[in-house]
Amino acid sequence: MHTILVIEDHFDIRENMAEILELANYRVLKAENGKTGVEMALKDLPDLILCDIMMDELDGYGVLHLLGKHPQTNTIPFVFITAKTQRQELRKGMEMGADDYLMKPFDDIELLHTVETRLKKKSLQMDFYSRPLQEITQSSTQTNGLTVLNQIIGERKLRLVRKKQALYYEGDPVTGIYWVHSGQMKTTKMAEDGRELITGIYDAQHFIATHQLFSNKVHTDNAWALEDSEVSFFSMQEIEKLISQYPDLGSKFIQILSDEVVEKEDQLLQMAYSSVRKRIAEIILNLHQQHGINQQYMQLSRFELAQLSGTAPETVSRTLSEFEQEGLIEKNRNTITLIDLVKLRKLKN
Repeated sequence: MHTILVIEDHFDIRENMAEILELANYRVLKAENGKTGVEMALKDLPDLILCDIMMDELDGYGVLHLLGKHPQTNTIPFVFITAKTQRQELRKGMEMGADDYLMKPFDDIELLHTVETRLKKKSLQMDFYSRPLQEITQSSTQTNGLTVLNQIIGERKLRLVRKKQALYYEGDPVTGIYWVHSGQMKTTKMAEDGRELITGIYDAQHFIATHQLFSNKVHTDNAWALEDSEVSFFSMQEIEKLISQYPDLGSKFIQILSDEVVEKEDQLLQMAYSSVRKRIAEIILNLHQQHGINQQYMQLSRFELAQLSGTAPETVSRTLSEFEQEGLIEKNRNTITLIDLVKLRKLKN
């Protein structure tokens, strides 16, 4: 029996919806406000959430935002109940991760059809995710783990992370890892002197938080969006199951972890022994390599370069101006165009 959580502050509407759903053989949880709804969702983990937008204590957007921060609830199908029909209101909810809208006034058929459609889609997704793991137990040599992972990624529910919005904070429990579908993310850590240092930059087609994959502890850094980005979440249990079933996938994650360790070591050595010029040049070249050989420009502010290099923004500005005067780069606001890669690599320490 599926469990439906109804979050609605209007008593008659809430009770009427619950009665209809119970007659259709659903288990119904009822919350009279957004705050209670969030608490019930985290405790009971329903199969579907129906939530009013306009509520006094915590509105529907707030409920969706809070549930989106918890891995155990951010994939639960979420349907807004609203009397608003403005295009911008609908777009706002969909960008935040809502799956559907139920417009007031609605009848019994509309309610049941919406619920059945969302539950069916969720069931199909769960079947898709579990099917490869069942098949591999029968023939582990016939399926490529990376192929299966790519298929799962293609069907994943996406979460939009706006520019400068946090994905997770230092100290949050580690419950899984994130895949960047589009955009660009960064991880940062606060130094003892109050400076914020960038520990990594992640483009599309990269995992975030893999270095803490098996720690089962807390995040040791913060993750932020450098631009509007779309990410999906993989729980710890899901990754462990995939790795145990697909040896090639285990090797891939070992390679990712090894590359991250080497990258962090190089970053520490540069900050400890390289001159400012050499340090900033190496960062620019490394970022260029991440973006691809044919891409000769990158979007990066002097503050972000300062966080990567452990220097002051004024020092970065002065060094970039020197590089531009020497014909190594061209600079236009936050855009850096690489002119002479060979000379940039040959800079003396």
